[in-house]
Formats: sequence, structure tokens, C-alpha cells
Amino acid sequence: MKPGKKLTAILCGVSGEYFVAAELSRRGYVASLTLRNTRGIDILASNVDATKSIGIQVKTTQADCREWMLNKRVEADQAENLFYVFVRLNGTAEPAFHIVPRAVVAKFVRAGHRAWLKAPAKGGQAHVDTPMRKFKDPADQYLGRWELLGLGPSAV
Repeated sequence: MKPGKKLTAILCGVSGEYFVAAELSRRGYVASLTLRNTRGIDILASNVDATKSIGIQVKTTQADCREWMLNKRVEADQAENLFYVFVRLNGTAEPAFHIVPRAVVAKFVRAGHRAWLKAPAKGGQAHVDTPMRKFKDPADQYLGRWELLGLGPSAV
């Protein structure tokens, strides 16, 4: 890819999923990408003896920021063993992975969206509600936090 050229949204998302699956495999876990028709889960992961398994939703950005777009469904998701892995592709450098439990994401986006709705928009009028939500990790609190998945010791 030429420097400065961006991937399409589809290629960006697929790249993130493969990078997460590769990183899980490198760490000694079993990772399987799901089919596109599996709503809410991009990767099924487990420890090698299959005593613990989780679902992972991957969100990927090409930008050098710690902000990812989500849908409002994330606020109501009740899946117990679901995690989000937010990926920053970082051009041709190594990607950065932010590993966040589902409940943390839901709480963050719910509070953030409520605050956004209460704040005035440009010109002082109220914001118009939208199904879009944002998750941010500006302090890198979840950067590289693979242990949060609870799959046991990593090979790395």
C-alpha cells in the first residue's frame, strides 16, 4: 500500500479481524473468525484445552486516534463472555490493540452519548439523537490488556 493511502472500510475491518486472530494465536490461544452473518461476534477464542471460551467484536481504525465508532446496540448487549478489541492499524507499523470488556464499553458509550445529547450543538441548539456511539481510550488504559480476556496464561 502506498504511504498516505487509506484502505477501504471493508479492508480496514477485515485487516483488524485478522490481526486480532493472529495475535491471539501467537499468544497460544485458539482463534476462529466467524462468518459475516454472525451478529456481534467476529472471533471466537478459547484456551487450548477449550475450558474457557469468549466472543470478540473487533473495531478497527486507520487513524492515529483512540476513538472508534459503534452502534447503540452496544448499550443493551448482555452477553457475558463478550469482549471488544479496538485496533489501530498504524500504517505499516505494528497495530495497537485495546482489549475492553463488554460491560465497560456499554457503560462508557451510554454515559458519553447522554453527555453529548445534553451538551449544546453548534449554534446552541440541541443535538439530534443518532444511533452512532463512540468509544475512546485516550489514556491507553486498555492498550495490550490481553489478560482481561481471562483465557489463562499467554505464551508471550
